Amino acid sequence: MQNDKYSVETKELLKQLPNLIEQIDAMEKDFLEQRALLKEVIEVQPTALWVLNDDGSIYVSNEKARATQIDPLTIRLEQNDTEIEINDKFYLLQVSKQNGKTIITATDNTKNKRNERLIAMGQMAAHLAHEIRNPIGAAAILTSTLFNKVDIRAKSIVLEIKKSIWRVERIVKATLLFSKGFTLNPRQFALSDLIAELNGGVANYSYSKSIDFSFNLSAVKVSADFDLISLALQNIIFNAIDAIEECENEDGAIVVNYRKNGEFHELEISDNGKPFENKERLFEAFYTSKTKGHGLGLILTRQIIEAHNGNLTLLEDKKGFLFRFTGA
Repeated sequence: MQNDKYSVETKELLKQLPNLIEQIDAMEKDFLEQRALLKEVIEVQPTALWVLNDDGSIYVSNEKARATQIDPLTIRLEQNDTEIEINDKFYLLQVSKQNGKTIITATDNTKNKRNERLIAMGQMAAHLAHEIRNPIGAAAILTSTLFNKVDIRAKSIVLEIKKSIWRVERIVKATLLFSKGFTLNPRQFALSDLIAELNGGVANYSYSKSIDFSFNLSAVKVSADFDLISLALQNIIFNAIDAIEECENEDGAIVVNYRKNGEFHELEISDNGKPFENKERLFEAFYTSKTKGHGLGLILTRQIIEAHNGNLTLLEDKKGFLFRFTGA
């Protein structure tokens, strides 16, 4: 009788076994789906995130956390709501404990920090530019007078002084335009009218290498701010001159070509100078990788072109920039 009882229970268990296995499979599938969902939620978080076990080992973290190079074991609970700097990046930390786990988030605050610094630097630069403008203007007048009076043998020295003063005046102008902004004063002119301005700028710019300049500008009429377009073009050309000065080439070449593309006028400015460094920071104010430069030329150029409903981009097949704007 006992054996018959076990036999009946065994048969009943075997009968229910497929259903039990099916339920276990469903539970396992649900668990895997929940785990995958949790992982996805963690990955899409806008902040770096770590969850630590009591022994300090990492229970879970997301890709942003692994990319920060922050060691979560060096972060203490009392560092909550504090900011740390690692590899020129700033992170705001949030630390809490839940159910025996330590949860750490690090929000990238680099952009806000840089904006704060840019505002402060812009205000200081504008103040210095105002202070420099008057004495440098007086120096320019005195140097011109001196150039007409000195012996022929000393004129080359005075000429270099004039070029240096001219460069400072450009820096002052760029600083004030960047910090205070500008208003467009468009007028009709031929693009080829810019050639004289570009040649004049090059003549006032100091460089030691032999550089071939080719300004292939059309006589097509455009409506734009002549002075600002000229300034923007010169900024790119001077940037190219500096790149040639810093490269190993003995002879340099800077080419400006024009073409019409739909409603846009496009100027392609290329050179054979030193390749760009840190391309992602090219248009960052006050940043420069050159031995000389104030870090405002390219960002001011981009602002001028964007004000003309255009854009400034890097060339894809050679070193240089594509300068495009509307000027109907």
